[in-house]
Amino acid sequence: MSNSHQPRRSHRRRKKSNAGRIGIAGALTGAVGIAAVAAGIAVLRPGGDSAADPARPASAGQAGTGGHGPSAAAPKTGAPVDFMTPEGYGYSLAAVKAGTDKQPLGATKAPPSGTTYAYADYVLTNSQRRPVLLDYPADLFLPKAQVPEDARERCMPQPGIPDDMCTLPNHSEITARIDGAKPPADENGSTMIPAGASYVVRIATDLPVDAGLSADDLRLYVWNARFTSDRKGIRLTFP
Repeated sequence: MSNSHQPRRSHRRRKKSNAGRIGIAGALTGAVGIAAVAAGIAVLRPGGDSAADPARPASAGQAGTGGHGPSAAAPKTGAPVDFMTPEGYGYSLAAVKAGTDKQPLGATKAPPSGTTYAYADYVLTNSQRRPVLLDYPADLFLPKAQVPEDARERCMPQPGIPDDMCTLPNHSEITARIDGAKPPADENGSTMIPAGASYVVRIATDLPVDAGLSADDLRLYVWNARFTSDRKGIRLTFP
């Protein structure tokens, strides 16, 4: 009878021994994981090598961080145009310049040979005496014929814009704060422009364009229904 129970006792001892080894391995794994997390924190903490280049323009997602470009004098512009949204936010926009550049918004993937990126600058002003939502009303248009063939299906026409013009996927960033304007700030989860503040905004294509594209070929229009209720694009003229 006692011999019949011995194997079970032996089996239990082996399981206990295995559990001890697993516990030790788990503890070692946990220690390695904690060390890895600590190393990650050391790399990513402010001041580390992974910090963003302070010379690169700040994006809208960085509102309230004190970024959004340096203070600068007001540039020469075309005639300003005023806009009002259904929410009652007022903006004034004035075009500055347009052109092409292989890195219009800082370090980006180099475009293929024979291509570049298109961009345009404009002044965005909060024309009211209260904060308004940070928005980028202007869109960059170019002749569809100047878009590389493999990207033409991404170049979209818009109502109220000449049929031979289209807009590629793009993004906008504040590159300078005019006359020391305070940067946008977070208010209850929304990025707001302080009363009267003016910024230089650069809009640049995310897809390459033909290197032969001229600044004279580029146009800035405001066409979104939030800013122009009659669905006709309003052109911002360069100086």
